[in-house]
Amino acid sequence: MQKHWRITFYLMCILIVLPSVGYTGSFFKNYGKITPDSNAAKAFETYQINPNYNYYISGSDVYPHAIIGLDKTYKLEPDLWKQVEMTPKKIRELVTDMHNRVRSLSLRLSLHGFALFDDKGKQIGVWYSILETTTSLKMKDDHTVIIITPAIDTYLRYENR
Repeated sequence: MQKHWRITFYLMCILIVLPSVGYTGSFFKNYGKITPDSNAAKAFETYQINPNYNYYISGSDVYPHAIIGLDKTYKLEPDLWKQVEMTPKKIRELVTDMHNRVRSLSLRLSLHGFALFDDKGKQIGVWYSILETTTSLKMKDDHTVIIITPAIDTYLRYENR
């Protein structure tokens, strides 16, 4: 009798889980991924500009929460990102200011580079921020990318610790 209940329980779990797995797959359709990338970090930290990228910042012009480089064949949404004419001098200034901001917090935060991938696995850009910054990347059909900006209190939440 107990074996019968166990089998029934497992069947019910399968019947509940299978439809939700299908729903989850369609829910996350068109989402790209963001993965840690030492080459991206090195490019930012050695002030290298990719001529095939448009560059954007989020947050303060002095202490950006994040810098992204996005392949020029893509359009970025929303308009909360500020496009920057990137030069080696400008990227040096931004990255240095970000490092100074992180150091001023006296915490074990550090800046990291990430690669941005579309929903088909093609790299479409790079990202630079503290590891704790969160975002998502969603592709639209017309080569438009939606990248959520970091939280407005990205650095502030660490100031009072």
